[in-house]
Amino acid sequence: MIMLLITILGAIIGLFLNIYIYCIFNNKFILCSQFKLRSFIPIFRYIFLERRCKHNKNKIFIQVLLVESLNGLLYLFIYLKFGLNIISIIYMILFSILIIISFVDYNCQIIPDEIIIFGIILVSIIHILHKFPISLFNGLIGVLIGGGLFLIIAIISKGGMGGGDIKLIALLGYLLGIRILMVIFLSFILGAIISIVLLVGKVKSRKDFISFGPFIAIAGVLVILFSEKLLEIYFHYILKVY
Repeated sequence: MIMLLITILGAIIGLFLNIYIYCIFNNKFILCSQFKLRSFIPIFRYIFLERRCKHNKNKIFIQVLLVESLNGLLYLFIYLKFGLNIISIIYMILFSILIIISFVDYNCQIIPDEIIIFGIILVSIIHILHKFPISLFNGLIGVLIGGGLFLIIAIISKGGMGGGDIKLIALLGYLLGIRILMVIFLSFILGAIISIVLLVGKVKSRKDFISFGPFIAIAGVLVILFSEKLLEIYFHYILKVY
């Protein structure tokens, strides 16, 4: 019963994530403040969005369902791994942040600074006031490793890596410490595989810009939930260490 309730709660919170994503995508924050209660109900909200985006209604409908489903499922995975405690609640909030970042970056090629700042404040409070899985010092090391490496890549590639990507990887480094190396490795692997799929499927062309933020976010979620299993796979199947 508790698993069902947590999943439903995640999906309901996904409603608000969708509205926030929609507002950023359309740059209509005044419109957001004027939303009626019916706008938060999936069916009515879809009708509400459809009237404004008839040329792209299928994409919006899929995104609405995807955001809400993802948020619900991720909340469930967090509960199954960490139980129900302060750490779980923090991870739920951070996962919602990563969902927002992924969809906004994919649609608009930007990662809002206010989201990153909120994440940093959140992790800082937990580092200071609660026994977090890693120490504050290790978190700062993760910031230097992740943010520093991506900054170097941005300089060498002359803008190939955006400022938002640097801030996002630094945020995850603050959360994960040295495990940020796993996020970096996975994000490049995922980026290469998914980019090839998008090009082969003609969803994107070689001239199109493919946002890297979603790959960082997905890698971050995988490391938080399955870092031990990922390390086992790496050592036993990739390095052939037995």
